[in-house]
Amino acid sequence: MRAIWKGAVSFGLVSIGVKVYSATEEKDIRFHQVHREDGGRIRYKRTCSVCGEEVTYDDIAKGYDIGGGEMVILTDEDFADLPLSTSHAIDVLEFVPAEQVDPILYNKAYFLEPEGSATKPYVLLRDALSDSERVAIVKVALRQREQLATLRVREGVLLLNTMLWPDEIRRPDFGFLDEDLKVRPPELAMASSLIDSMAGEFEPDAFTDDYRAALQEVIDAKVEGREVVQPEEEEAAPAAAVDLMAALKASVERARAARGEAASGGGAEPTPISSARSAKKAAKKAPAKKAEPAKKTAAKKTPAKKTAAKKAEPAKKTAAKKTAAKKKTA
Repeated sequence: MRAIWKGAVSFGLVSIGVKVYSATEEKDIRFHQVHREDGGRIRYKRTCSVCGEEVTYDDIAKGYDIGGGEMVILTDEDFADLPLSTSHAIDVLEFVPAEQVDPILYNKAYFLEPEGSATKPYVLLRDALSDSERVAIVKVALRQREQLATLRVREGVLLLNTMLWPDEIRRPDFGFLDEDLKVRPPELAMASSLIDSMAGEFEPDAFTDDYRAALQEVIDAKVEGREVVQPEEEEAAPAAAVDLMAALKASVERARAARGEAASGGGAEPTPISSARSAKKAAKKAPAKKAEPAKKTAAKKTPAKKTAAKKAEPAKKTAAKKTAAKKKTA
């Protein structure tokens, strides 16, 4: 790693020389804009919008727009007169419990390394911070800007976390915050059960950037001339259920199933998808039930025909007897 800043931590009357290193790095895959036909890099020229001439970095200054088409031009000499541009001190202001610092305030993280003979006071401050279970609130000037920051211990090293100023945090202003929405106790209990079923210990290494890995695979395939294989699509999430309790129950069972736990209640609770399918089947069967009276009527008519047939039988027998009598008379 390369140090980006050198200075000293002022801890009371103690001064600790340190080097500052970026503690994080982005792993995004970066691309250049190129000409599709020949792969040539696309270059952008710095040109003046007034005279149209190309401008070098030495002739570029900073301008502050004050409105009305007017611009205040600030040069390097103007910034050099500011005290922060040459300040290389990390001033400890106070020590506070770590839980009192809202994580939304954290911005960037930097490692501090002791420089020269500052190792012993560095270790002293590190161990004192660890024993106190507090973080140090400090002010530091980085990149020509004064910033609020914290000092804490991570893996035996002092970690400097720059913070945003309170007025840089936006306040949420959403309409639903003014609505009178009430959550039923059973819904809250089921949501708590879902949280319990998904509870675990946070292990950052267990999570991976699948998109970056797939993109790297595409790039490697292009380089090696291999066929680009499409990654397997993840199972689509079920459609949102209208019944909140049914969705919560299904989510709990799904989380338990993913952990290899048996479903509660002896049988699996219906998921939003299975509930929808059951509803469709029930809707199809409903018209058949209305047609039952017609079937019964038809069934009643059938015995009536049989009765008529039975009444007709004696008539046939009577006709047969008369025929036999006539023959005897003849």
